[in-house]
Amino acid sequence: MRRAGVIGLVKIRIMRPRHLIPLFVGLLALTGSGAAASQSAPPPSVDVRVITDEPEAVLSIISKKQAGQPITDADWQRLFSSEGYVRLRKREAAMRRPFEDADFKSFVLSDSLAARAKALEETLERWKRADVSKAAGRALAYLPQRASLRAKVYPSIKPRDNSFVFEVRTDPAIFLYLDPEVSADQFENTLAHELHHIGYGGSCQPEAAPAEARNALAWVGAFGEGLAMLAAAGGPDVHPHLASKPEDRKRWDLSVATVNEDLMKVEKFLLDVLDERLSEEEEQRRGFEFFGVQGPWYTVGWKMAATIETVFGRSKLIESACDKRNLLAVYNDAARKVNRSGREKLPLWSPSLIGRLGKKL
Repeated sequence: MRRAGVIGLVKIRIMRPRHLIPLFVGLLALTGSGAAASQSAPPPSVDVRVITDEPEAVLSIISKKQAGQPITDADWQRLFSSEGYVRLRKREAAMRRPFEDADFKSFVLSDSLAARAKALEETLERWKRADVSKAAGRALAYLPQRASLRAKVYPSIKPRDNSFVFEVRTDPAIFLYLDPEVSADQFENTLAHELHHIGYGGSCQPEAAPAEARNALAWVGAFGEGLAMLAAAGGPDVHPHLASKPEDRKRWDLSVATVNEDLMKVEKFLLDVLDERLSEEEEQRRGFEFFGVQGPWYTVGWKMAATIETVFGRSKLIESACDKRNLLAVYNDAARKVNRSGREKLPLWSPSLIGRLGKKL
């Protein structure tokens, strides 16, 4: 018998004098009823709930199909009214992607999904028992002192194999594609990455900026992907794909090798946005191309963040990451120091771009 859809509160007490020192007072303890409380009072820093009602409803339907039992309207209603499904559908609508109940029914009843059902069920049970405290600690280590983490985590069985955050400022959600090939370390890394997005979005307030620079600064915020890669790894000296498959690590290494060229491509794009040379559709197309699997928003962003932390320390990185007007300028200062040392030849953003983004003086 599967447990109910909400795994208890993840409770972490954080003491943060000069650096992060987490004291974990509760894990994802499970009881037969499905919700578990920790033995200490709720701390102010972290409130994360893992909600599994959507994959449990999917697996229940597949189980009935495999047993030759009738699948009733109530079974489908359980799925389509589950919190995980309702919010997934809302997110896909926000992304302007087609998402219909009938199509999802076909996906759930497909033979290909049925063939994976046992592995998916075993994976869900492992994820229910996961220790997410390290992931939360890594995310908080790269967030301002005032940061807190409040989120609902939705392991999801769905057609698209992506993970993402949603409604960061109102009801923060993290959707994690339920993948049997994802190890516990990979799960922790992905969760830390997404939790950093949640904390970053909630603790870094929008800064005043020239009206003509707002669109470009919004795109500069996409470098948060690189900062989240750094936070999930735990530091600039840890490979961002340490726990990943060899092919994923190789892909990342090849992408990082072209950071110099990719930074120039992003600069041209940002200047085109500032000069209003692009239609709305073209701006969206080009900007989203830089996401890719893990494109320049990740690799250039990670290189910038790792360089700033290495040269100026983590506090300076967090401060500059929260003010997108200064991020590129602070990176340039750090990169010049590295270049003068002769250890590496890093690319620089142009003074023109930095000035037009509204750098604070």
